Amino acid sequence: MLSRVADSLYWMSRYLERAEHTARLLGVGLTQTLGQNAAAAKPRWARILTALHSASLTSLEADTYAITEALTFDPENSNALVSCVTHARENAHQVREQISSEMWEQVNRLYLRMRTTSAEQIWQEEPIDFFHSVKEGAHLFQGITDATMSHDEGWYFIQVGRYIERTDATAMLLDTHFRPYLATLPDEPPALEFNDWVALLKCCTAFESYCKVYTADVQPTRVAEFLLLDAHSPRSVRFAADHIQRGLQAIARSTGSRAAGRAERLAGRLRAALDYGQVDEILADDMHGSLSAIRRSCDGIHAAIYQTYVAYPVETVFSQQF
Repeated sequence: MLSRVADSLYWMSRYLERAEHTARLLGVGLTQTLGQNAAAAKPRWARILTALHSASLTSLEADTYAITEALTFDPENSNALVSCVTHARENAHQVREQISSEMWEQVNRLYLRMRTTSAEQIWQEEPIDFFHSVKEGAHLFQGITDATMSHDEGWYFIQVGRYIERTDATAMLLDTHFRPYLATLPDEPPALEFNDWVALLKCCTAFESYCKVYTADVQPTRVAEFLLLDAHSPRSVRFAADHIQRGLQAIARSTGSRAAGRAERLAGRLRAALDYGQVDEILADDMHGSLSAIRRSCDGIHAAIYQTYVAYPVETVFSQQF
């Protein structure tokens, strides 16, 4: 596979995963702040903005409309929904011959939905429904991809991109919620309320699956264990790390690349740390440090993928051929 094709498939997947994540957090944020005053809503929006790498927008002072507009329709904001969907479509266009017609049509539908809608329009109608439709559009694209695209090297680049993005986003989201929780002194009131932990699970579409494991008794320690270490929840960091490693192993087998070992080793190291991790130890030692290490691992895997499959020196190709 050409490096430019691998690169476009990888980033198409990452941008769509990022769009789905942003839409989900905005939908939960709007639901959570219904009926709240600005003072109560501000710290909740601050956590969402930090999780979406948009902490500079906290100056909007919990202006829900302004925050929603900036994170949805501001083309100057690289993390806004419109930017993510536009970049995903651009990358899909670069590899039009590699993806199915159904995939191209679905990413176009999502793009046109973003381009023909404004903040004023969704605010007059129902903004939560709009974000739900964006999530559904991203989920539909994933389903169409799995159903219509050959599960070969290109498909695995899409999987790896999706799960690297998901791992990084979930780790960042956990960090924004657990930092104030762990910083609270024993004689102080809790920094986060019960509804905040429920919202965190809903931000990961994991509330119902959590309840099936732990019942509706939502406890911070159990939330951390479920979103970090559960082997079966598709939104847990451990689940995503497992799929990153599997995808990289499949790509290495397909390409026969001798240089693929570094990316595989980094993915295997991340997976092993999560396979044998204990939530009590993580919370007692340094949860912020552990989550930062997970995000650094994602950066390292991303860099190794680029060095191996995208930005490799031409000498590497000749050394593998002769």
